Amino acid sequence: MFQLLQGHNQPAGQRNHRTRLVTKDGHCNIEFGNIEYSNQFAYLVDFWTTFVEIRWRFVLLLFVAVFTGSWFIFSLLWYWIAKSNGDMAGQNRTEGHIQCIDNVNGLTTAFLYSLETQTTIGYGGRALTGHCAGTVALIVIQSLVGVLINCFMCGIILAKISLPKKRAKTVTFSHTAVICLKKGSLCLLIRVANLRKTLLIGSQIYGKLLRTTTTPDGETIILDQVDIDFMVDAGKDNLFFVCPLTLYHVINRSSPFFDLSADTLPQQDFELVVFLDGTAESTSSSCQVRTSYIPQEIQWGYSFLPIISRTKTGKYRVDFSNFSKSVQVTTPHCVHCFEADVDQRNHNNHSQENHNNQLKRGIDNPGFQVIDIHDSVDVTTMG
Repeated sequence: MFQLLQGHNQPAGQRNHRTRLVTKDGHCNIEFGNIEYSNQFAYLVDFWTTFVEIRWRFVLLLFVAVFTGSWFIFSLLWYWIAKSNGDMAGQNRTEGHIQCIDNVNGLTTAFLYSLETQTTIGYGGRALTGHCAGTVALIVIQSLVGVLINCFMCGIILAKISLPKKRAKTVTFSHTAVICLKKGSLCLLIRVANLRKTLLIGSQIYGKLLRTTTTPDGETIILDQVDIDFMVDAGKDNLFFVCPLTLYHVINRSSPFFDLSADTLPQQDFELVVFLDGTAESTSSSCQVRTSYIPQEIQWGYSFLPIISRTKTGKYRVDFSNFSKSVQVTTPHCVHCFEADVDQRNHNNHSQENHNNQLKRGIDNPGFQVIDIHDSVDVTTMG
């Protein structure tokens, strides 16, 4: 069932460094190429999402550039008004000259006045005289622009701080997965834990198996996706995610892992991506946590160590030192071996049950004659 790519039969030590689609911390390792130039303008149209998703270093650079740039642009306008009106020091002023701005004598003082106006500092050394309508209109425009810039930048910073993926940082998966017997079935087990005491409401767990397959027509499909159902003992939806959970996938005839064995597992070429969706209880924001496992990170014949215990005071204690640790247990070599053994045991149990029932019921004897015994029959007594 699992298709092996030609040229991928490298040693196991090198295969551990294979390229993943999803890293262990959930980032997607993919890039887009040959995108049409016109489609790149879509990022500018959706500028809010673009600014929220860019890195913090660019957000801080944008923060400094926007504020400093706006102060400088308006300082040029204040400088132009003051120079046009003859308010600068050294200009020939006529008798009875009315100033528009006091104490703006150059570009530096104009920049300081612009900064003081937009940040509402107002030291009092530079101010409008109120005799020029243009200065009144400009100070209104700059004040409105300053408010808009403040709202926009504060919104970006708050949106980045409250991104749902930050909540996902406190949800962790085990470093490896294990295959062992669970409830009479061969299962693939993964452990997940919520490091915060606040719950993830409506949690759902599912998986995707990514592999390269070849269709009957000879077409090679890269990253073919197959659904993998994961469950816990309490179900698979609306989990009570208050303590670490052990997820398991039953390997049966409908599972894509059905043809695997302990020997062939390390030579396979696939990637198992596990997703956990939920809503943060404290912020009501949806988040998704994901990780991936390659064949070399799946241990056949191992089981996770217990991590939950109860203290003398009645509290439940979680020991995270054993969160990803496993111990070797008795496990069938392959799924076919396990099913054959189960069928043989069921056949033996069925035969033993029939034998026991046969002993209980007895054996019919057609030559046995049944007579009726009546109470009136005389009993002969030996003298």
